[in-house]
Amino acid sequence: MKFTKMEGCGNDYVYVDGFQNKIDDPNALAIKISDRHFGVGSDGLIVINPSEVADFKMSMYNADGSEGKMCGNGIRCVGKFVYDYGMTDKEEITVETLAGIKTLQLHVKDGKVETVRVNMGAPELIAKNVPVISEKEQVINEPVSVLGKEYGITCVSMGNPHAVTFIEDTDGLDIETIGPNFEKHSMFPDRVNTEFIQILDDTHMKMRVWERGSGETFACGTGACASVVAAVINGKSKPTATVHLLGGDLLIEYNREENTVYMTGPATIVFTGEYPW
Repeated sequence: MKFTKMEGCGNDYVYVDGFQNKIDDPNALAIKISDRHFGVGSDGLIVINPSEVADFKMSMYNADGSEGKMCGNGIRCVGKFVYDYGMTDKEEITVETLAGIKTLQLHVKDGKVETVRVNMGAPELIAKNVPVISEKEQVINEPVSVLGKEYGITCVSMGNPHAVTFIEDTDGLDIETIGPNFEKHSMFPDRVNTEFIQILDDTHMKMRVWERGSGETFACGTGACASVVAAVINGKSKPTATVHLLGGDLLIEYNREENTVYMTGPATIVFTGEYPW
């Protein structure tokens, strides 16, 4: 099976052309191929499949084998994959995901995609739709206790659930201890991705993320979108802001009139190879 290792801001996935490869058990493959010692090493597996409703379909699996609905960094790399490998010659494409159809603008230089702007759709704030268990319709700066410490969280879905909390210092965060306890907190019936945000000014913020099923990753596109939405709602940021992640920067635009979030960032091919599957 031929594969391409790609990354967007350090959020790395193994990509497989589903047009050419039939994968009977992608959940099991994701576990094996994601292993950083015995596999290729990645945050998960993304298979690019045919779609009846869009140009392509993105099927995404986390490193623990669970299927994810959406991945912002992952979908940018899908755009580069299909353009750079000649699967399309269009610079605007649609991609079917479990979180709906996303539209991608491909920014091409010298025949290769450098960056991608993704229409990430509308943020979901209704608690039961995120989902998060709460007596309130929306969870905005609500207190939650994790390991005996109180955090104010704002819950947003960008096709997958996010809990955003604002802290003073992301560098000193013990995310390996705190992250799993957020992920598996009883408030979140489907588990949750947690973004720890340090506001630098009203157009810049630092972010560390604990992703359900993968642990800490270098970046999370949907998480960056959710964080800017949460920061705007809480009066901490302007609608257009740069999010500094461990793996690089993402530009997020929250158009409140349209109730739509746009994400722009890089997509990079790391290497290609063959895997015995």
